[in-house]
Amino acid sequence: MSTGLSRVYPLIGLFSGYVIVLLFNPVRVPLRDGFRCVLRYKRVWLTFVLLGFAYFAFQFSTFTPIQSTADVDLTQIVSMANWHWPTFMEIWREAPLPALEGVAGIFDNATTTYPLSAIAAVLMLINWRGLHGALVRALQKRFHFWGYLVYLIVLLSAVAALSKPIIYWALPLWGGLLPEQGVLQVSASVDAVAFIFEYLFGVYIQVYLIAVCFAWIRGLSFEEGELFRFGMRRFSYVLEWAGIVVLVGFLIVRLPLLLAYFMNIPDVLDYLPIERVLMCGLIIAFSSVQISLALHNETLREAIRAHREFIRNNLSRFGWFLLISGIHFFFLTTADAIMRGAIADRLVAMIIWKSIFVFLRGFITGWLLASWVCLFRRGETGHVYQQAWIEY
Repeated sequence: MSTGLSRVYPLIGLFSGYVIVLLFNPVRVPLRDGFRCVLRYKRVWLTFVLLGFAYFAFQFSTFTPIQSTADVDLTQIVSMANWHWPTFMEIWREAPLPALEGVAGIFDNATTTYPLSAIAAVLMLINWRGLHGALVRALQKRFHFWGYLVYLIVLLSAVAALSKPIIYWALPLWGGLLPEQGVLQVSASVDAVAFIFEYLFGVYIQVYLIAVCFAWIRGLSFEEGELFRFGMRRFSYVLEWAGIVVLVGFLIVRLPLLLAYFMNIPDVLDYLPIERVLMCGLIIAFSSVQISLALHNETLREAIRAHREFIRNNLSRFGWFLLISGIHFFFLTTADAIMRGAIADRLVAMIIWKSIFVFLRGFITGWLLASWVCLFRRGETGHVYQQAWIEY
């Protein structure tokens, strides 16, 4: 009994501290408003759940094939008491980097869009709900002649994103046509180009969801198709900053991995965690640039200037928001690492846990994104905003 209590007491203390921090912090009102927003517009968090579950289904079907009926034995769950549960000290190194990327995603691109990005590429090419036309007109208006060059890059990356799953599934057939190294080089090159569309599609989703949250803040009604097109128009303003993030990410993360297929680059994967930390640092350092461009007609220079002003006036509250976000993602990734360590190769248990994990991560991400929109709006309007609740 004493051993069981010794494990329960720290959890009770941890949960109590979490509740106290959540209820008594300077950003509790934006967090509350963000929670009310995701309850009103469930698409904000269900979008992340859908994308996360699609990626999990792809990974599971690709890398975890079911070999026999023993793999789907439901007694795996009943025997949870006999699992080997890793301690925090055994898994803590797996949590900080994914948690940091979760926090950075709130200000940039909060989810992996593959493999649904291939479907999105098809929908864009067939001008679903007029999005293709809206993109062309927005790019022409925003960038004039250079808009056609941007459009060409988006179009080529969309074709690569569409080709990526086809090339992947055709890899076994290529074995007799190309040498193994050539197959890897072609697939890696297509993957690198497809990354551009996958990232930009994620940014578009983020801008669209920011627009949904902003409409809730302002009490605006909207027609769904028009909001999609509005998100595309606002996406054209965010595109300049997104292009910088794509370029930096490609140069310091994707390019070394791609070149490793063509030349000998020793220990290329050892530098990947550092590169991911640098990308997170860049995004957090310019955290409000994306949302500022999404909500205002301004240039990138003006958005960076507005970001400096926002941070100077709201440094304490922004720091608290980072802390609260970091706590949630750290707890979530820690729980994931512990569960994966305990589950091991039990497929049924892994499917159930990953479904729960995707649901929790999607809800937390949607809630924090909505809270970030509320915090940004509050920081912009100051005391006037603080005097009234946000109306539905």
